Amino acid sequence: MDIVESLFDIQVQDPPEEDFSSIDLTWTKFGTAEHHDEVALIPYARVDSFIIGECSNVECPTRFHIERGRKRSRGSLKEYKDDEYLEYRLYWCSFGPENYGEGGGVLPSRKYRLNTRNRAARPQSMRGCTCHFVVKRLYARPSLALLIYNDRRHVNKSGFICHGPLDRDAIGPGAKKIPYICNEIQQQTMSMIYLGIPEESVLEKHIEGIQRYCGSDAKVNSLASQYVQKLGMIIRRSTHELDLDDQASIRLWVDRNKKSIFFYQDSSETDPFILGIQTEWQLQQMIRFGHRSLIAADSTFGIKRLKYPLCTLLVFDSRQHALPVAWVVTRSSAKPDVTKWMKSLLDRARSIEPGWKISGFLIDDAAAEIDPIRSWLRNIVKKCTNIKIQREIFKRLGNILYSIWDGADPFVNLEVLIQDFVDQTAFIEYFKASWMPKLAMWLSTMRALPLASQEASGAIEAYHVKLKTKLFDDSHLGALQRVDWLVHKLTTELHSSYWLDRYADESDSFQNVKDEYIASTSWHRAMQIPNSAVTLGDKEHLFARVSSQKDSSLTHLVWNPGSEFAFCDCAWSMQGNICKHVVKVNMICANNEGYQPSMSFQSLREVLMNLWTKPMDDSVELDLSVAWTHNMLDQIKQLVELSSSDDIGAVVNNLPLKWVSKKGRTSVGIPSSTLALPSSSKSSTVHKKNRKRKRLSRLR
Repeated sequence: MDIVESLFDIQVQDPPEEDFSSIDLTWTKFGTAEHHDEVALIPYARVDSFIIGECSNVECPTRFHIERGRKRSRGSLKEYKDDEYLEYRLYWCSFGPENYGEGGGVLPSRKYRLNTRNRAARPQSMRGCTCHFVVKRLYARPSLALLIYNDRRHVNKSGFICHGPLDRDAIGPGAKKIPYICNEIQQQTMSMIYLGIPEESVLEKHIEGIQRYCGSDAKVNSLASQYVQKLGMIIRRSTHELDLDDQASIRLWVDRNKKSIFFYQDSSETDPFILGIQTEWQLQQMIRFGHRSLIAADSTFGIKRLKYPLCTLLVFDSRQHALPVAWVVTRSSAKPDVTKWMKSLLDRARSIEPGWKISGFLIDDAAAEIDPIRSWLRNIVKKCTNIKIQREIFKRLGNILYSIWDGADPFVNLEVLIQDFVDQTAFIEYFKASWMPKLAMWLSTMRALPLASQEASGAIEAYHVKLKTKLFDDSHLGALQRVDWLVHKLTTELHSSYWLDRYADESDSFQNVKDEYIASTSWHRAMQIPNSAVTLGDKEHLFARVSSQKDSSLTHLVWNPGSEFAFCDCAWSMQGNICKHVVKVNMICANNEGYQPSMSFQSLREVLMNLWTKPMDDSVELDLSVAWTHNMLDQIKQLVELSSSDDIGAVVNNLPLKWVSKKGRTSVGIPSSTLALPSSSKSSTVHKKNRKRKRLSRLR
């Protein structure tokens, strides 16, 4: 658009509509290259029609007030430009310029109270809207008005819509009449809308929640219906693109969602991009389920397909399902960068619970390699078509993996395996090219670190699969390279899905959601398979059979039973996942002689043996190791007893420390240094003497 330097070159516009707005006008850049405004010329008599049209904006209905005004009398200027004013008025949206919302404030220059007749219904309704325009009645041509629109969008300083139907925080003039909606009801309604539940069902559940506070009332139901419709419209119209530039869009999102950010570092020449996201609900779950428990990391998601890989921190909830409690979007895995956001996350948790700490951290560097190993075993089946050769290879590979704890060199066994099957040319070439370079890293990691259990691995995998389903949909493939899209999906759909899962389980509502949530892990699905459906194979333990529960004529074959690296011929396992058939077979094998214990149990046994053999004989270190071991065994015993008990009261009654009397406690509820003893008459007498002595001292 060219810049016009004279108003005489701008055409006067007079729309035929009774009321018109800025979209009905053609705007022209007026001024110089250094400073210019978007302007339009209309008859001065049509100014009121323009203001009424601007107030009737469908997306942001409002009223405009005169923020500032000046007048001149005719003949007061001897020399003047073509844009000099006879009357000057600055019209501002009545939802601004002050911001009485969160993080806002009154303008520092405001030293007087404005006439509020034409302003928003209440001062607290003002949200810092920046929309304003200037009307100049021209000095040279008093019959014309020059419109100068400084900011047409109804947004605040952060660039977000701050009032109207598209504003999530808008309260409007009837806010006092809206029924009470607590965070739980609001989150429930939002989660149901995000998950695509029909509006009738959403409204029914929303009204049920409100009636717990307001009772049953036709007006309340009507307002609730309007609230659900408005919230649904906001969610449907919401977009992840706050700006065409992805980096600018993320900055805007971070500025608005500071409560959900625990660490943010913008990319620069020296520092990588890091964005740590954790909502208040996720923080509560991390403190609740992570204290003195385990936290797992799923840090391998989107390495090839997303602009920045996604790292998720997971806790295990009351059903031992993996629950995401923090997301970190970054490409850097360097120790200094990881230390930054981990320290920030720990400080955030301890600001709420000072004594919060975890008992262990599951890293997926070792756990993630289990999937390639399982894929490796699956691909061997494709390379070897002879059934006898398949069985022999699985037996030998299993022995190689378990030889780590026997002190044998697994690489020697691998060389023997290659020599024995040298006639299988296709398999040997594929094995050497694809998997031999990675085996050294896998085997060294398995030696150095304890391995996670099958239940924990299945829970982490269930989260990973759900994440792929939500993000890698065909309709979203074009947005994978935008960080704002990833953040939007995480904080809306995925967050709402897990919130509703936990709410359905704890409140015993949404039975369909609860059932799907419980059966989301292979461990829980395996629990539904009866033991009679599993048939172990020959004496060499090469395979096992599992009868299908849906089709009695169908039987699944599980190779290498009793091992973490077993896999099944079902479709789910052939995709590289942990299937329920493998888990069930391993449960059966764990209770049968002739099968080696799981690698996670062997890791525990190795740690205990190292702890027992490390100290010198008859040394203080030996006594300390014995004390540590007994303390750890007592904690494990109590944990097992608590997990397997149906009555927690019976477990509490068996605890070693019991309060006998109230006198054994301090004023703040912390036990005193001496063990509380039953009260006796002697102690009571001494106490009475002390009280009497104090009363006598006061009388003196």
